[in-house]
Amino acid sequence: MLVHPQFDPVAVHLGPLAIRWYGLMYLVGFALVWVVGRYAIRTRPHLAWTAQDLDDALFYGILGTILGGRLGYVLFYKFGEYLVEPWRIFFVWEGGMSFHGGFLGVIIALWWYARSRRQSWLAITDFIAPLVPLGLGAGRLGNFINAELWGRAASVPWATVFPAVDRVPRHPSQLYEFALEGVVLFVVLWWYAAKPRPRGAVSAWFLIGYGVFRFAVEFTREPDSFLGLLAFNLSMGQWLSLPMIVAGIALLVWARFYRATNSR
Repeated sequence: MLVHPQFDPVAVHLGPLAIRWYGLMYLVGFALVWVVGRYAIRTRPHLAWTAQDLDDALFYGILGTILGGRLGYVLFYKFGEYLVEPWRIFFVWEGGMSFHGGFLGVIIALWWYARSRRQSWLAITDFIAPLVPLGLGAGRLGNFINAELWGRAASVPWATVFPAVDRVPRHPSQLYEFALEGVVLFVVLWWYAAKPRPRGAVSAWFLIGYGVFRFAVEFTREPDSFLGLLAFNLSMGQWLSLPMIVAGIALLVWARFYRATNSR
């Protein structure tokens, strides 16, 4: 059995300003996307991207992540509470971000970016998709440092006690998500995108990969106390992941068909 180190959620104090680990992990994630994205541009000519293209797309992506993540949390998880006190939507220091909301925010932001540049939306998402797990992994480390989104009770040798929660050994589900949604998904997509693929195929595999990994890990993650398990004993995270898997499969089929019809 392991014990969570109980990190101070504040990484750095700068006078009255407190820089929290979770916010810092967001910065680390965006920085990794920028660095690895530039490396991809230099080493993969078939991408036909420039450093300026990456900078512009990243700006749109950051806006989509923050706005979508916050609004997604409000709509998917605590709509009733925020309906009563809507001004609390802006109290971001209280925490509360949703991956699925952030994902939708990024999708919309990149669509707007593609429209303003008169470029293919799927060509842009195919470039961005392999980089997204870098940000996801950083975010999950932030969850672990904050001792939030902990797992269900477990008897595995690496079960972890979160003293701020209780004395029950639990799955370190944040680290499972870091490993699967961050490391494994990045490696798979980075390898797959190394060669030219049908338009939309890389994006499709991101949807499928993330959806499957998130759905699986949710079986070890403690459901939100204010929601519990929903229909068929599935969590909100699982119900939100299922459409991603379905959309990914549909997009992959379309990508294969698109390549077939355009190679005749």
